[in-house]
Amino acid sequence: MQTNFSESQLTDPGIKRANEILRNCVHCGFCTATCPTYQVLGDELDSPRGRIYLIKDMLENDRPADAKTVKHIDRCLSCLACMTTCPSGVHYMHLVDHARAHIEKTYRRPLGDRALRWLLARILPYPKRFRVAILGAWIARPFRGMLPAKLRALVEFAPKRLPPVSRNDDAQVFPAMGRESGLPHMRVALMTGCAQKALDTDINDATIRILQRHGCEVVVSKGAGCCGALTHHMGKVDESHATAARNIRAWMADINAGGLDAIVVNTSGCGTTVKDYGHMFEGTDLATEALEISRRAKDISEVLLELDLKATRETGQRVTYHAACSLQHGQQIKNAPKELLARVGFKVSEPRDAHLCCGSAGTYNLLQPEISTQLKDRKISSIAATQPEIIAAGNIGCMMQIGSGASVPVVHTVELLDWATGGPNPAKAGLLLSN
Repeated sequence: MQTNFSESQLTDPGIKRANEILRNCVHCGFCTATCPTYQVLGDELDSPRGRIYLIKDMLENDRPADAKTVKHIDRCLSCLACMTTCPSGVHYMHLVDHARAHIEKTYRRPLGDRALRWLLARILPYPKRFRVAILGAWIARPFRGMLPAKLRALVEFAPKRLPPVSRNDDAQVFPAMGRESGLPHMRVALMTGCAQKALDTDINDATIRILQRHGCEVVVSKGAGCCGALTHHMGKVDESHATAARNIRAWMADINAGGLDAIVVNTSGCGTTVKDYGHMFEGTDLATEALEISRRAKDISEVLLELDLKATRETGQRVTYHAACSLQHGQQIKNAPKELLARVGFKVSEPRDAHLCCGSAGTYNLLQPEISTQLKDRKISSIAATQPEIIAAGNIGCMMQIGSGASVPVVHTVELLDWATGGPNPAKAGLLLSN
């Protein structure tokens, strides 16, 4: 694609990066075949290629975002299926993130939209606030029919129950088990996250157990928290970078103090962002440290592949694996979770069109509830066709989205692996997994 940025524009690192990405695009349109919003809406401007044209025009002309551009960029899930499909290596993620930051700076949204985004940015990344907000949603639930669509989606998103706070999420060190020498096989930091700590404490608990049992010393770093993804994808750069910087400093402190072989992330949306810290902080005072953190970040499935997992109880249940977009497209991890589940004896299948998004996508199901619901219904229908006993996924957003309409339990992959290798029965699986 030919671009026409001025020399002065190209002195801006963000514009320079956008120019590099745009020049890789050859207009082939392969991306439209795997774009969920294009399939649902049928509008070229709701495809990656269409959005690329809108972004190019906006950035080249150095103009404030307009309502038309904002509408179509907002409809993008950032599922990144287009990046998997693209034969030219167009890094759409960096381009659309830059476009969202430009929108945030130059476009004044309607009051209701501004208020909702402000609310989400100040609740979701903070587990205590999130828990209070869920209580408020329970109170509002009987009146949800009278609420506007987006507020109704916010109320309906709230789970029916909240787990007790897990003290395992507090800063501490969990010693390795089963190592007679007393030396851990690996020393890893676990990213405990933010929304997940409020919605489902079992996931971090299972992660700690399985890592400990397989010879890993697990560190929960003091000061680490939200990865910054939720605000980053809303274009709120200052907020997302401040959050990410706290993580970088917290993990670097543990790297310098005792070393870390890996930073383990069990929420794939967070993992995609942490692995991109090197880009986010390029040219800043934290550039070297950010790149170091990105290099050490690993999805839990990547770490478990390095360990010798063996089933200690009979399995064999039919598990349909839902591949979170942030894992299969954002991190290009496609086979590890399925291989691990099969290794310990589960009968693993995938639904048709496994590459398509379930419609969760961070805050997307709250900001674009109608499109999100269509994608959710498609995904649940395709999963149901596989006749699973259990659905496995590696991202809390997907678990909540699919779980809101599925007829069988939705369990994190690590919970199933933990149970199969000696951990307790995941409560959400009920009697499907016997002890």
